[in-house]
Amino acid sequence: MKFKTRLVITFLTIILLPLALACTAFICIGGFLIKEQEEFGFRNDDYNMLIDPTQASRLISDEIFREVDKILEEDPAGLEKEGILIQINERIANKSSYVIVRRGNELYYTGNEIAAKQIFEKLPDFQEENIGQGEKPSFYYDDMKKLVRQMDFYFSDDSEGSFFVITKTNSIISRELFVDMAIAIMLILIFTSLFLTNWISRGVFAPVNQLNIAMQNIAEGNLEYRLPDKDDGEIGELYRNYEDMRLRLKESTDEKILAEKQNKELVSNISHDLKTPITAIKGYVEGIMDGVADTPEKMDKYIRTIYNKANDMDRLINELTVYSGIDSNRIPYHFHKINVSEYFGDCIEEVGLDLESKNIELNYANLVAPGTQIIADPEQLKRVINNIIGNSIKYLDKPKGEIDIRILDEIDSIRVEIEDNGKGIAAKDLPKIFERFYRSDASRNSAQGGSGIGLSIVKKIIEDHGGYIWATSKEGEETCMHFVIRKYQEKE
Repeated sequence: MKFKTRLVITFLTIILLPLALACTAFICIGGFLIKEQEEFGFRNDDYNMLIDPTQASRLISDEIFREVDKILEEDPAGLEKEGILIQINERIANKSSYVIVRRGNELYYTGNEIAAKQIFEKLPDFQEENIGQGEKPSFYYDDMKKLVRQMDFYFSDDSEGSFFVITKTNSIISRELFVDMAIAIMLILIFTSLFLTNWISRGVFAPVNQLNIAMQNIAEGNLEYRLPDKDDGEIGELYRNYEDMRLRLKESTDEKILAEKQNKELVSNISHDLKTPITAIKGYVEGIMDGVADTPEKMDKYIRTIYNKANDMDRLINELTVYSGIDSNRIPYHFHKINVSEYFGDCIEEVGLDLESKNIELNYANLVAPGTQIIADPEQLKRVINNIIGNSIKYLDKPKGEIDIRILDEIDSIRVEIEDNGKGIAAKDLPKIFERFYRSDASRNSAQGGSGIGLSIVKKIIEDHGGYIWATSKEGEETCMHFVIRKYQEKE
């Protein structure tokens, strides 16, 4: 949940929840007070009696007095009939009120026997001015919380009679209700504050604390500490940002560890591969210095061997330079339009001389149209071909080595296949041969020499040309390298 939404909910809760609970408390406390009155025979379904009992009592009694005046006008003996008095009393019984009719000094009728016994002796005497309609005086008995209105009349035998409307009053501002409401409001505010504090703590402070713990783990180098998933909102966004940061740091750290491992492996491989030709060069030079090469034939052999070993060292150094460019993504490219037939024809002629000297048969087939062109860096593409062929030469184990080079037309691309009849590559090693420094006993034994980065350089160069490369092999029989480069097409 977003902070803005959370703040709006908090604001509305602070206002509406106490208000709703206060109203509920008022209704409950008022209901309790009304129930207390019922113990004395009072019922109240009118909350106006709690809010303004004096005004409510006046309205009730005025209405009853008008009805009594009408009854007396139509039938002077009407108030002597119990049925009429019962009907009048029932009309006000649910408003904490009841009727008392006094005849002389005796109780003639009452709608509430229990309450009438408490107040009857205190009722005011008969007064002439209270006869008939007009402003009726009120009397309040504070010790009993009762409001009394009186109307006097004469019975049919001319005896004095008084008609009283008695109302039980519980003012909303009474001390009991005030104390109860004060306690209720305090409890409501405490409940609301606890609820909001707990809600905000669970929704804001707890997640922030979790994020703080997570950041401490990051600072200590623990990149495996994960935060739980969160819903939408600022907290959820912070959690997702932390998780992205953690994954990137972990990936960067893993890459750094892998790079350090690969660099150590590279140094080890290069050291091993340089040590062999250097040892050979030193041995042959010492032979020349000691006079072992005492004939022109021996001298020529020693010098040629030194030259070949120096070339091996130069090749290793070049691979190391290219690897450095790959690692920093700074291989220099000079792209040109290249005629496929002419370019590969020249390459085959150059490679063929070297293979012929090593007694390896080279077969070449070009199946693309004569005018087919590609966009490529001639030098880097030549490095690709030389690396693949050099790799094939190292693992030729047949008495008669063969290398087949085929240029195939793929409609909008050309596909180059370089196949040898060497020892092949195991199926489990085939997907990994383009990884840097990868070696396997079946296909790339370190005894064969090499830095272990030749095919990774090939893959990088082909991908930088917008192509892709893969290998197929049958262990013990053959290996074929395939790479594809898009044709150059003029825009119409």
